Amino acid sequence: MSNALPASRIKAIDWPVVSTELDAQGWAVLPELLGDTDCDAVAGLYAQDQRFRSHIVMARHGFGAGEYRYFSYPLPRLVEGLRTALYPRLAPIANRWHERMGMDVRFPAEHAAFIERCHQAGQTRPTPLLLQYGKDDYNCLHQDLYGEHVFPLQVAVLLSEPGTDFDGGEFVLTEQRPRMQSRVAVVPLHKGDGVLFAVNSRPVRGARGAYRVTLRHGVSKVRSGRRHTLGIIFHDAT
Repeated sequence: MSNALPASRIKAIDWPVVSTELDAQGWAVLPELLGDTDCDAVAGLYAQDQRFRSHIVMARHGFGAGEYRYFSYPLPRLVEGLRTALYPRLAPIANRWHERMGMDVRFPAEHAAFIERCHQAGQTRPTPLLLQYGKDDYNCLHQDLYGEHVFPLQVAVLLSEPGTDFDGGEFVLTEQRPRMQSRVAVVPLHKGDGVLFAVNSRPVRGARGAYRVTLRHGVSKVRSGRRHTLGIIFHDAT
């Protein structure tokens, strides 16, 4: 794994466009967030038991098929760097969303201050994770809510190349709108791309002001090969 954090890649993202896409649909692609070498290095951590605090086999819990592992503290430098560098870009969006949805909670400018808030409330377990899927594996629609304090955005980085390392396994989002049928999005990703999306709900402009819609995310069935994903969740867990 390279020693350089992807700060230049994060800086190069067109953040005004990302903000507009988040407001419009609840998700946005962050292209080439990681290079191939770092993708392979992060995926290779999966076999290093000492890096992780827990190992979840999804079929045992009715979550789908496949498995994932939550990192332990201290996080790998690249994972910690992504979490720390992305958060300040997202906090203003999160605060704007909460204001539009009539929610009182606001988020500090730096991630360390938000993590301190989580830890003071008993949410002390790290939530960044690695997911591994093989043939016929999938992830049911869900939300990553781990306690009272929830940051409303998260990132998933695809560490494998569709069509080369695996087939199928598309990242899927559903949006449940009040008194309307649900809307589905299949997000096109390449190796190293991140998808930034709403954890729970987002505001939508209506005729009488903003209202909330609820989102869930998952992964469709992998038809062949192996798929790895890095999940960056900004709140910690109880």
